[in-house]
Amino acid sequence: MVADKRQRICVVGPLPPPSGGMANQCEQLVRLLSQEGVAVELVRTNSPYAPQWVGAVPLLRAAFRLIPFVLALWSAAGRAQVLHVFANSGWSWHLYAAPALLVGRLRGAAVIVNYRGGHAESFLARAPAHVHRSLRRSSLRVTPSPFLQRVFARFGLQAEVIPNIIDLSRFKLVTPRDFGNSPHIVVARNLEPIYGIATALKAFALVRRRFADARLSVAGSGPELLVLQALAHELGIAQAVRFSGRIDNAAMPEFYADADCALNPSTVDNMPISLLEAFASGLPVVSTNAGGIPDMLQDGVNGLLVPIGDEVAMADALCRLLDDSALASAMVKAGLEQAKAYDWQRVKLMWLDAYQRAAALSGAA
Repeated sequence: MVADKRQRICVVGPLPPPSGGMANQCEQLVRLLSQEGVAVELVRTNSPYAPQWVGAVPLLRAAFRLIPFVLALWSAAGRAQVLHVFANSGWSWHLYAAPALLVGRLRGAAVIVNYRGGHAESFLARAPAHVHRSLRRSSLRVTPSPFLQRVFARFGLQAEVIPNIIDLSRFKLVTPRDFGNSPHIVVARNLEPIYGIATALKAFALVRRRFADARLSVAGSGPELLVLQALAHELGIAQAVRFSGRIDNAAMPEFYADADCALNPSTVDNMPISLLEAFASGLPVVSTNAGGIPDMLQDGVNGLLVPIGDEVAMADALCRLLDDSALASAMVKAGLEQAKAYDWQRVKLMWLDAYQRAAALSGAA
């Protein structure tokens, strides 16, 4: 089927801040589709609260966000042929994805569920029957990784894979440098328990025994900042660790440009954008083997995989890459090749085709 840019698309999803994988992917998709001349409209699921003080009142803030969201969704769905719904697990599903599926059906638009939750298996295992029925009624189910596709299959749900987007034109290759005793390691994950930043700090403390002037930068925000700062002091590495806070997506290439190695310590994951960005920047990568990561990072080929929560294995893998420039170079080359599979010029054709197929299936073409 020939891709048709004339499709009218309504994307339903979040925007930064906070800066996270789904929000960044949503922002990039809307922006890049618009640049391609596609008629795309965004219905944001995390619009700022108005008035701002509402955000501090749990039940009230849900109503103040949900009601305007549903009204905007109803209006936009009447103009669109396809609703592209960024979906996650837990309450996010019930508050945003479920209404989008219902509105799409009532308004006669095709609905693509673009499911991205790292906790998909536990969510689907506990989800009531109506969640599974809603998923089956969607025009298409799309996941960004074979990992989530396999999870869906275990619950009798067919899904296809369209990978995350990496706009390769934004990234410049890092020139390998002689870092001597002071390599710079970077982590681009938020400061939340599932991202394993505490393990990264413990591993970095071990790396400092081999590279005494090593530095660690952590780009991300979150509730664990004070706890992690205290841990850095306890480990005696506070002077070598920089918590950069949230960095806008547009500034991430600059963050990677000053690094010698990228580390991903997450405990639950699907297809982390930070790994794709590291590949595109020409950085050697060490990551845990959480979730869908082994589908995109093959141990010993385009990076090194370590067990979740194992700071010793993590430190050993970092030192191995930092000590062996030939190994690091080979993995960088393989990572760059891997990144091409996620380039927008390739992924856009997959989405345009999916939109056309979804519209045809629902009779909205």
